[in-house]
This record gives sequence, C-alpha cells and structure tokens, in this order.
Amino acid sequence: MTGKKVIITGVPGVGKTSVITESIRRLEEEGVPYQSINFGTFMFEVAQKENMVQDRDEMRKLDKNTQKRLQQLASQAIARIDGNVIIDTHASVKTPSGFLAGLPEWVLKELKPDIIILVETDSDQILKRRLSDPTRVRDIEGYRDIQDHQDFNRAVAASYAMFTGCTVRYIKNPDFLLEKAVEDMVQTLR
Repeated sequence: MTGKKVIITGVPGVGKTSVITESIRRLEEEGVPYQSINFGTFMFEVAQKENMVQDRDEMRKLDKNTQKRLQQLASQAIARIDGNVIIDTHASVKTPSGFLAGLPEWVLKELKPDIIILVETDSDQILKRRLSDPTRVRDIEGYRDIQDHQDFNRAVAASYAMFTGCTVRYIKNPDFLLEKAVEDMVQTLR
C-alpha cells in the first residue's frame, strides 16, 4: 500500500471533524489528496446491521468484547485502502467501566500509522461546545472529567507511538482560531 496513514483524534466536542474537513479541502487545492475514514462510522454501521444499537451515541455503552470485535473489523477494512488516508477516531473512549483504548494493539498492527495527531483545546471550551450542540446525546461531564480524558489521550498516544514507531503531534483548536488549527494540520499532512 502507498500513501500515508494518519490517525487524527480528539475528545468529543474538540472540533476535530471541522479541522479535518477544512484541512482536506485545502490539501485538495494543493494537489495533495486525502481520503477521510471515520473509524466509528464503520463500527456503527456493523453494530446497526447486527441490531446492537439504534444511534451512534450508544456505541460507547457496548460491552468490551463487542467493541473489540467491531474495532478489528474496522481496522482490517481501513488497512486495505490505498493512498493518503486520515483515520478520524478517538484515542480512547469513556465507557461505564473506565477508559477503553481506541487503538489497541490489534488495531495498530493493522493500520500501521505514520503519525497520530491529537486535536486539543481548553476543557472549558469543550464543555461549552458540548452544551451548545443539540445534535448529539452526550454524557454530562465537568471540566475536570474532560481534562482527565485529554490527559489520558496524550498518555495512550505516547504508547501507540512506542508500539508503532510513528510520531505524535498536538494541534490546538481554540475558539475562533479554526484557521490556525487548519494551517497546522495542513503543514503536518503535506
């Protein structure tokens, strides 16, 4: 397979999808094509076909073994895609029994990422974004919970890098500075 495999992560509400969408548009204009694959969408489609969930926000409540099986299926399918690929996912998922690594060993072995990018911002901004988004059903979390999740993401990203030999990059996406986050992302993906 040719091309880069780039994993882009961030906690819910950080604005990861907005940064990815605009970065891909800018890269296309420069003649650097990327395909964006949402890891969770693939998992959700399989879970829906098997009548495990009704909506996407129920995914994090599935038992650990079911989530593992869905992760394996998604990583195998994505690994077969040729060209530059952005894998839009979460470094970890907060479940009722604790944090679940979003990219465990069996997923990383399949994907073989070149780089992992964490999109981050201040926890209070994420909280405000979550509260103002009526399109999603999210668990209520406070500032400290969101910060703990971002800290855990940094820790697992470091372990992913140790396992795969890829690099890790942090991109800040504060309120009203989307263009700066996009520029940082484009420079990283070129």
